[in-house]
Amino acid sequence: MNPCWTEETIVYPWEGICLAEGKTTLADCLISSNGIISSRLAGKLRYLDSREDEQIRGITMKSSAITLLFGKDDQEYLINLIDSPGHVDFSSEVSTAVRLCDGCIVVVDAVEGVCPQTHAVLRQAWLENIRPVLVINKIDRLIMELKFTPQEAYSHLKNILEQVNAITATLFTSKVLEERAEKDVETQLTSDSALGDQVYDWSAGLECTDDSHLYFSPDQGNVVFASAIDGWGFGIEHFAKLYSQKIGIKQSVLLKTLWGDYYLNTKAKKIMKSDQSKGKKPLFVQLVLDNIWSLYEAVTKKDKEKIDKIVSSLGLKIGARESRHADPKVQLNAICSQWLPISQAVLSMVCKKLPSPLDITVERVEKLMSVGAKAFESLPQETQDLKDAFMKCSSEETAPVIVFVSKMFAVDAKTLPQNKPRFTISYSW
Repeated sequence: MNPCWTEETIVYPWEGICLAEGKTTLADCLISSNGIISSRLAGKLRYLDSREDEQIRGITMKSSAITLLFGKDDQEYLINLIDSPGHVDFSSEVSTAVRLCDGCIVVVDAVEGVCPQTHAVLRQAWLENIRPVLVINKIDRLIMELKFTPQEAYSHLKNILEQVNAITATLFTSKVLEERAEKDVETQLTSDSALGDQVYDWSAGLECTDDSHLYFSPDQGNVVFASAIDGWGFGIEHFAKLYSQKIGIKQSVLLKTLWGDYYLNTKAKKIMKSDQSKGKKPLFVQLVLDNIWSLYEAVTKKDKEKIDKIVSSLGLKIGARESRHADPKVQLNAICSQWLPISQAVLSMVCKKLPSPLDITVERVEKLMSVGAKAFESLPQETQDLKDAFMKCSSEETAPVIVFVSKMFAVDAKTLPQNKPRFTISYSW
């Protein structure tokens, strides 16, 4: 690995028993950013569905991996992407992939919302102690299919975030209470105090524990809103930077207020708490969703004058082929993929929010090096000595090579190459 690169592995689980093209299209968009496939084929090629039965059935059945290169802030990152199945029947593939990764992207369908597999993926990430980030995909369906207004879409997206965070809160609460119960059992066993009536406070330990960093929130930069099929995606930091220059409000202030019940007082040029009873639009609706909805409306109604005005104001260049195309989706993709490129938004979030392999914890290294319930201390000393090399991720020639077997499965001995019958061809002259 080139020393100037930061390498990290992310697992990419799809979130439920929903249509497969949402996740696959997003994976194709990320791959196309490296020039491996054409952006026009993103979502149609399903590049990581390499098996014939996956292509026929239209679902991912086995995990596939690919390495992507991404440049950000004058630094290059090497990202190992693992595309794992989303169908509940193949959940073991997700468990296997998660063990190999430093973080994961959880993708939620904006229409279907939180599905049973969302619970399973978040729980698996929690148990393996890897950090997740969130992509809410298929927002175009809220516009084109459900005909939501921007305000209705905002309320719907807010509800999805609350549901996902409720799962995280449940996992966190369970962990704290388990640790507290174990601690109290140990205290009870070692204590010589007289037995009496005791009142157990199940909430103890929750109030004093900071869990704010565990939740998904756009202002923390760990949420991307996207439509992979139309090639766009964004985190609110993009619009915070844009509008800080236009309306003269600090970017840090906009980052905290673009998501939530805040509105812009244009007369006073101040951001204030939104009063829904007065019909005030939240900033996210006013500055973000209204613009996206206007673009979709102009393109679907083929309002050429308005489209030209939007393209000109955004400083974009749209080819003649896309401009004249009969399918509005082609024109939408051409505009949106330049305005809000989804690969830029998602990979920037990955590099910013998911940890490098160098940040792996001692506890996770010991867990990966141990088998089953075997304690790390019981391993041979030669194996224990590999822990430091594991954590350094060194690429030097003198560094030991460590191989981690994530999954094993039984096969018929007859199918192994060395046991296959050999055919001989005899020639007669």
